[in-house]
Amino acid sequence: MNNDLIGSMLPLIVLFAIFYFLIIRPQQKQQKEHQAMRDSLEKGDKIVTNGGLLVEITKVEEQFLTTKTTDGSVLRVLKTHVASKWED
Repeated sequence: MNNDLIGSMLPLIVLFAIFYFLIIRPQQKQQKEHQAMRDSLEKGDKIVTNGGLLVEITKVEEQFLTTKTTDGSVLRVLKTHVASKWED
């Protein structure tokens, strides 16, 4: 009886392990790297927002970034809406 239970649960456990190592773990690693990138932003960095705007940071606050566009417009952007850092 006990061996039957282990035998029937083994494929589910293996499937979960595969799911964890192929999907969950890499996604968590990517989220940590993205968070570290957002935390390291400083004045003068160029970023791309989730909306696709390319802007330069002029001031870093706790939750917001004050930025300027190429035409001089000033925008406040939530840190959580930063997609990536732009490297020329």
